[in-house]
Amino acid sequence: MARKKKKVPGLNASSTADISFILLIFFLVTTSMDTDTGLTRRLPQPPEPNQEDAMMDVKERNVLNVKMNADGNMMIKSEVETRFFNLSIEQERTDGLRYLHNTVKEFVQNKDNNPHLPQLYPREIDLLGPCNVTEKHVISVQTDRGTPYEVYFEVQDVIVGAYNELRDEAAKRYFSKPYEKLSEEEKIAMRTLYPQKISEAEPKTYGDQK
Repeated sequence: MARKKKKVPGLNASSTADISFILLIFFLVTTSMDTDTGLTRRLPQPPEPNQEDAMMDVKERNVLNVKMNADGNMMIKSEVETRFFNLSIEQERTDGLRYLHNTVKEFVQNKDNNPHLPQLYPREIDLLGPCNVTEKHVISVQTDRGTPYEVYFEVQDVIVGAYNELRDEAAKRYFSKPYEKLSEEEKIAMRTLYPQKISEAEPKTYGDQK
């Protein structure tokens, strides 16, 4: 005689959705989330009233303009010269980013006190003593509304990398060690010597930069 198979009782899952919802709320309430602070940006100071004409030359020499359009073209303009690069072409991309890197370093440092580069101001910096600093320089980054993200981030990396290289070179010159191994006080001295001032304007639409 065949034995009857016992039926396995099913699980009551009617309250599973309620439990899942309660657990979700619990984790949302108790979990802390990191907040992105973004990139620090310094906007150029406006000229004082009735001094626009007197500030015209100083303002132009203090600003390095970097513009990118939707086609991936980049314009680098200072009082010294204006250059265009098509970043969608591999060789021009390499040449353009290298030129930007070197231009930013020369612009921020102005070690020869070039009258067409940012004005030098005497500063007494802790641990360094008297120094000349281009404290009013601004690197103005302007994008097109259709600028590819990879182009934007690559240009940003090059600009920030130029600042980092200047600080690293100065750290080795003043303290005989790379920037990353400096004390916090020494790092502040390097950031005072080469302050990072990058201004980002609202995206616009540019024509074909050829």
